[in-house]
Amino acid sequence: MLADLAAYLGDGTNWAGSTGILNRLVEHVGYSALALLVGAVIAVPLGLAIGHTGRGEGIIVGLANTMRALPSLGLMTFLVLLMSSTLIPPITALVALAVPPLLAGVYAGIANVDRSVVDAARAMGMTEWQILLRVELPNALPLIVGGLRGATLQVVATATIAAFVNLGGLGRYIFDGLALYDYTRVLLGALLVTALALVLDGLLALVVKLVQPGTGRMTVRDTGLQAAIDDRAPAAPTA
Repeated sequence: MLADLAAYLGDGTNWAGSTGILNRLVEHVGYSALALLVGAVIAVPLGLAIGHTGRGEGIIVGLANTMRALPSLGLMTFLVLLMSSTLIPPITALVALAVPPLLAGVYAGIANVDRSVVDAARAMGMTEWQILLRVELPNALPLIVGGLRGATLQVVATATIAAFVNLGGLGRYIFDGLALYDYTRVLLGALLVTALALVLDGLLALVVKLVQPGTGRMTVRDTGLQAAIDDRAPAAPTA
């Protein structure tokens, strides 16, 4: 099987064309990116609002747990029965998979910002929008990117289900291989999905390090809040 796999990869005709590896890779990345984009449109504003105000924390926990429990393939199959085999069912299933880690990352990042920094920003006369965008959001970036990292891994690994409804992507090799009893093709699909997930995970891990304190991320002192915090601190007792 490994020899057949090496021969398949070594054949240039298997890399070109609409059914070639490169095109299937582009399709897979496209499905994943679309699902993550839609998931971010839903999760980021909701996470920012709940993290900043502290209201609806119970809702976010319940929503995240409910969406995590949804079986992606079952949800997609149900949607296919309702609206036929289009791009909407698999993307909807992938969005349901992407929202919980994105929502949890944004909420946790905002909620865990040092409250003394937020209080100092209010004391300086910043509006709530300024506090959110200039203070909380920059300091929450590591957890937000961590949530994106988790969502990306789950979506990329699960995007193979698009092939179940005759769409493209790397899952095409797995489903076609199973149908034809061609396990070399199944192995190819599995390895390509794994390699793509590992590459994206490595890139996002690097991004997480870049947004850590001291690596270019906005710090308390950068926002001009350190003086306000110092002013609000109790004076040291004198002898």
